[in-house]
Amino acid sequence: MKKVLAILLISVWSFTIVGCAHAGNTRDPGIRERITEQQVRIDEGISSGQLTRHEANILQDNLNWIKTEEARLKTDGRLTPEERARLHRMLDKNSAMIYRKKHNPIVRLY
Repeated sequence: MKKVLAILLISVWSFTIVGCAHAGNTRDPGIRERITEQQVRIDEGISSGQLTRHEANILQDNLNWIKTEEARLKTDGRLTPEERARLHRMLDKNSAMIYRKKHNPIVRLY
């Protein structure tokens, strides 16, 4: 639990610092908050044993892809409403996948 809390605090702190350094419409708190929330959910699933290593790797890969897409879409300095909607759809799908994998009957035995 301490590890998850530390990761969350570091994520929020680094987001605040990075977010303050950029001006304009480059920040979308809704997307960043959702990414941080999903990262915490994955970490909690690992520590509680609800996620196997394989499941966690799949979920982490998906989340990393979304982060990469967000950075790529922000290269011009802003997100269009269509880009923002696309990122939210990707996060919706990943959130549903996290839920399904955390609540399936397969649990970590190690």
